[in-house]
Amino acid sequence: MAINKKPIKYIFVTGGVLSGLGKGITASSIANLLKARGFKVNLQKCDPYLNVDAGTLNPREHGECFVTKDGAETDLDLGHYERFIDEEMTSASSVMAGKVLLKVIQDERAGKYQGDDVQIIPHLTAAIQDYFVIASKGFEIQIIEIGGTVGDYESLSFIEAIREFGIKVGKENCLYVHVVYLPFLTASEEIKTKPAQNSVRELRGLGIMPDILVARSEKTPNLDIKKKLMLFSGVDLKSIVLLPNATTIYEVPLTLEDSGIADVITDKLKLKKVSPKLSEWRDVVRRAKTKFPKTVKIAMIAKYLDNSDTYLSVIEALKSAAWHNNVNLVIQSIDASEYDDNDNKKIKLMHKKLMSFDGIVVPGGFGARGLEGKIKAAQFALDQKIPYLGLCLGLQMAVIAAARNYGMTDATTFELNEEANNKVIITMKDQKNKAMTGGTMRLGNYSCNIIDKTLAYKVYKSTTILERHRHRGECNNKYVDKYNDWGIKVSGINEKNGLVEIIEAIDHPFFLASQFHPEFKSRPNRPHPMFDSFIKTLII
Repeated sequence: MAINKKPIKYIFVTGGVLSGLGKGITASSIANLLKARGFKVNLQKCDPYLNVDAGTLNPREHGECFVTKDGAETDLDLGHYERFIDEEMTSASSVMAGKVLLKVIQDERAGKYQGDDVQIIPHLTAAIQDYFVIASKGFEIQIIEIGGTVGDYESLSFIEAIREFGIKVGKENCLYVHVVYLPFLTASEEIKTKPAQNSVRELRGLGIMPDILVARSEKTPNLDIKKKLMLFSGVDLKSIVLLPNATTIYEVPLTLEDSGIADVITDKLKLKKVSPKLSEWRDVVRRAKTKFPKTVKIAMIAKYLDNSDTYLSVIEALKSAAWHNNVNLVIQSIDASEYDDNDNKKIKLMHKKLMSFDGIVVPGGFGARGLEGKIKAAQFALDQKIPYLGLCLGLQMAVIAAARNYGMTDATTFELNEEANNKVIITMKDQKNKAMTGGTMRLGNYSCNIIDKTLAYKVYKSTTILERHRHRGECNNKYVDKYNDWGIKVSGINEKNGLVEIIEAIDHPFFLASQFHPEFKSRPNRPHPMFDSFIKTLII
């Protein structure tokens, strides 16, 4: 006799009124609460951009590009997903419209539609739904965030796909969460619900009645607002959550829990009633909101300053390490490009500024702009024994800084001068296609062997680690035997391809840099060892 398999439950999170409301945080928080109840949960982000992935998106506009363990370049919301549920996402959790369209066109060219007229409905919407099913395998609950705003032309195929999907899997297996915005008018000192009403009406006009309404606001609304939203949206009172700005994003799951919305979700999806285990998460929030006696100041030598989300994972990793070590954190971004020239007056000002910080972080990036400024910061950190943490590009700039400090003044990288004699940083040899930009880097997890009796070993307490990469430059191995003369040494290497993974200074309180991005594996309840050790050094 066949045993009926439990159906997978699907939760779709859409947004209205305007972008940037926090759909990703909402989806992550719901996942957090369901995982705390013992359910096996996965998350997925669908973006309406015609890009195949997020690798070529401008970080100054879209924020950081997050990388999964299997090498997918994705939207930054996947970083939220990982931090909120402490699970590693894969490429299946990231779906962009360009990726789906490319698949449909390739299938059409291969004759898979057998002469059908290929159309948005049913072919494109069915292809989108296929990605839902693939990603949900092995899980009990699949939470799917739809990027963009309801009403955008570019999002219509995704909205139609989730409408159809709800019919296919049945109402008891599908739930729609809609995130809206409640603006505050200073002139009349009142919160307005009309934009939210219009957004729900737009969604209903597309065939979807939201089961849950999450109302975001800058200020805390009067509870009567819920009654007004219920009247004009048709969503029942207990299924409406008021979500004003929080002190920390990690407080959102607790706000949702206190609202009772997790019980509404389990009721609607006919899931078993389980008490959540949230003590560890409550401790994270307590630490995040605590004002500690000691504060550390960090200078981040950056090049993308137009968007606060560009270095999101780095900032969250530093915060986590600070909370773990019971210190407050102040991060100040310094524009590296201001110091690209060799103006001595500017350089002296930079040095004076850096002396006021406890530590220096040089994060990743691409392109020539700002590289000389980052190199100067690394040189100063080496000279003045200032704690330094280099992340990806930060390692490359550190190697150049060490070479130049030793006397190789023309040491450089391929990004600054492809024809230079002393390129200590070169383009990776196995780059797939130099004419292409997207997906041509070393991406995802690669192993690293750590050398015994090094700072890296002291940090990791292990000889083998697995870390995520995103870069097309590597250390030029023909210079590695000169590192000791330059005052640095290799402390981590990829045994399979012989590439340098970690370097550190020989005589320095803390000068550590990695070719990988350790920030992607940091968690609010478990800081990454490199960040944790860096912060520990600053408070000694």
